[in-house]
Amino acid sequence: MKNIVLAALLTVFAVPSFAQWKLVWADEFDSEGAPDPKIWEPEKGFVRNEELQWYQAENAYCKGGLLIIEAKKEKVKNPDYKAGSNNWKENREFAAYTSASLTTKKSKSWQYGRFEIRAKIDTRAGLWPAFWTLGIKGRWPDNGEIDIMEYYRDMLLANVAWGSNEQYKPIWNSVKKPLNTFEDPKWADKFHVWRMDWDEDSIKLYVDDLLLTSQDLSKAVNAKNKDIKPFHQPHYVLLDLAVGGDNGGDPSGTDFPARFEVDYVRIYQKK
Repeated sequence: MKNIVLAALLTVFAVPSFAQWKLVWADEFDSEGAPDPKIWEPEKGFVRNEELQWYQAENAYCKGGLLIIEAKKEKVKNPDYKAGSNNWKENREFAAYTSASLTTKKSKSWQYGRFEIRAKIDTRAGLWPAFWTLGIKGRWPDNGEIDIMEYYRDMLLANVAWGSNEQYKPIWNSVKKPLNTFEDPKWADKFHVWRMDWDEDSIKLYVDDLLLTSQDLSKAVNAKNKDIKPFHQPHYVLLDLAVGGDNGGDPSGTDFPARFEVDYVRIYQKK
């Protein structure tokens, strides 16, 4: 009986897992105007995945305690246009949409820790918001990619990727969770918390404390470029709202503007 009572007391008064973490960096986006340029570098132009949007700095701004990344339907001339080019970044004379992508590549990176974001995403057709990380050494995907939050085509995704024997062809640990499995018709109208818990042994990805996927890092080793350790090196953070592209879907029936609203980004490491 004594052991049962003791076990119950330990359960009631257990130190929460959060107690092992120390906040080492955060952006609460409390200053109005452009995101802190000492931290966030905006990407520019056509960047990846044959997406439809032109990335530009002015589509990301802080207002009312939120970082707002806004996608707009507007025509922008491509200064790199070359008629007849086989390069998708050059053969489009115009972009039909604009948006923003922010990265800490030149300012901040962290190896291991708890990465957390509280945000509200637009889940309409053709939109592709993401909160993700890349390793600082090696070409993609050998440097390692972690998609803490990714959404497209009515699904949340939680992904970890690293290098295969073929260049630019990753090995994926990818979990897709359809939004209707939350059984909440107003899920997309609310803010949610996504997080990654990452240490030398594993990566675990959550939404609102629900574990979406985990990865044993002893098995996440580049097949070809083994000298690059994709998940045993610092990673930097990216925040973006893409439109269309390889996975994003068809935005033609969606009314713009669309918004990816971020309350905070916080990084914790173990004490």
